[in-house]
Amino acid sequence: MNRNDFNPDLRSDVPMGPAIGLLELGSVARGVEVADAILWESEIELLTAAPVQPGKYVILFTGSVEDLRSALRRGAELAQGDLVDQLLIPSVHPQVEAGLRRRNEKIEGVIDALGVVETASVASAILAADSALKQATVDLLELRVANGLGGRSYLSLTGEVSDVRSSVLAGSKSAESAGMLLRQVVVPRPHPDLVRHL
Repeated sequence: MNRNDFNPDLRSDVPMGPAIGLLELGSVARGVEVADAILWESEIELLTAAPVQPGKYVILFTGSVEDLRSALRRGAELAQGDLVDQLLIPSVHPQVEAGLRRRNEKIEGVIDALGVVETASVASAILAADSALKQATVDLLELRVANGLGGRSYLSLTGEVSDVRSSVLAGSKSAESAGMLLRQVVVPRPHPDLVRHL
């Protein structure tokens, strides 16, 4: 299985951002219904609308901040108890899109530090990645959402130890405030054998 098979495919004909919205539902059927409703509600472009494990449905879209707010409001209203999580990022960090589209890139050489933030939802992982990347000078290694992870998601970062610590803290606070943080770690000077498997 290709590593990117864990993430829903994003449309290649629509660039992400700068503003993005996401609705994560606990029902595939309700997710399809909500995706249709928000497209009728606002001038948005779907980046993906797809089922993810375990039986959830993720709708990621872009447009103006006002249109995203309107779509999120309508989607949450229709989703009711099936709404797992949602997000609105008015100015998403460019590495977030790269992380969602990334395919089998290998790390070469020695890295100073590795940071990982694990969350209980897709939305919280994307928000955590955006917060972490805006906090300090780090590189996003991977952003994996839901599939193959039992509905969990995680991001991994690299950079100087102090920057990785600061970024992981920012991403963790974002996920924790939504009640979606599962775990976070910082590994200074990870072993070269581990790096080969990232």
